[in-house]
Amino acid sequence: MTGFQFQDPLWLLLLLPLALAAVWAVYRRRRAAVLFSDVTIPRALPVTMALRVKRLLPWMGFLAIAALIVALARPQQGRDKEYFTTEGIAIEMCLDRSGSMQAMDFGIDDERVDRLTVCKETFNDFVLGNKEKNLPGRRDDQVGLIAFGGYADDKCPLTLDHGVLEEIVDKTEVARPVYDDQGRIINQKLFEEEQLTAIGDAIAMAVDRLKDAEAKSKVIILLSDGSNNAGVVLPEEAAAAAKAHEIKIYTIGIGSAGMAPFPAIDPSGKKVLVMQPVEFDEQTLAMMADVTGGKYFNARSTEALEEVYAEIDQLEKTKNEGLIFTQYRDLYRYPTFAGLGLLLLGIVLVSTRFRSLP
Repeated sequence: MTGFQFQDPLWLLLLLPLALAAVWAVYRRRRAAVLFSDVTIPRALPVTMALRVKRLLPWMGFLAIAALIVALARPQQGRDKEYFTTEGIAIEMCLDRSGSMQAMDFGIDDERVDRLTVCKETFNDFVLGNKEKNLPGRRDDQVGLIAFGGYADDKCPLTLDHGVLEEIVDKTEVARPVYDDQGRIINQKLFEEEQLTAIGDAIAMAVDRLKDAEAKSKVIILLSDGSNNAGVVLPEEAAAAAKAHEIKIYTIGIGSAGMAPFPAIDPSGKKVLVMQPVEFDEQTLAMMADVTGGKYFNARSTEALEEVYAEIDQLEKTKNEGLIFTQYRDLYRYPTFAGLGLLLLGIVLVSTRFRSLP
């Protein structure tokens, strides 16, 4: 933000007597210097360009003095700057990408979408900000991403480059089968494992990434719609490790247990939705949050998930302490040059073309 000021504004008071002198000069010029019985003939005389310029000579002097007075007041233009010392928060996002995240029981703009798509979009709003959803963003916070299905994968380390993080989040997908020329799945074992959910391993990896982070507060946000059925670390053990390192866990349960619509291809090759059962271990998610001093949320719609992020944003505020100062640049040289130029021009004109005898 730019600003303008006078360093010594008291000099501007000299403009008042200068203005009075200019008014007095105008008044004197209107008084008759020589009396004529008839002014018809003088008025009929043509007004040349030289006469017009000569009338301006006294005003050049007034303008020159005014410019020099402004220069004495030292006009300055500056730029306000804000420097903040930030007590940032380190956030590890644990995003479930198991097979159940393909369930299409959420919606965005009246369009049916799967759970993972909603989680990615709302998380980007949380990190980058969205004024319409009352989310200011986490500009000063380090944020990392761990995606997990049957095993945990460190997708992005803690970073302040949230643009790169957004790209990685957008590319995170549920594992897909890979077929050979004969239609057989060639990654059968890996595909089946990725349909599972290793919640404990994801939390343990997040704790490992956060424990040495230099941040005032450390937080894990876990989004999952299933129950821990893979991995080597139990959720209870992972939560205990987080508590030992003073890391809070906010868990968000996506959807609910029961039947959910999943995309499928019917015999005719048409895309359809098929109802399939899904598991949901709400008790484990609540336990992990409670042990670490965090909070558990259940989001069964896109709007509910947005409200969850808004609440987490309020619970985990970044503290900023800053100093605002202004750097100014002196502009006195411009009115100084203008004033001296007008004075010099006036002296030259009076001494040459408009010189008059007493």
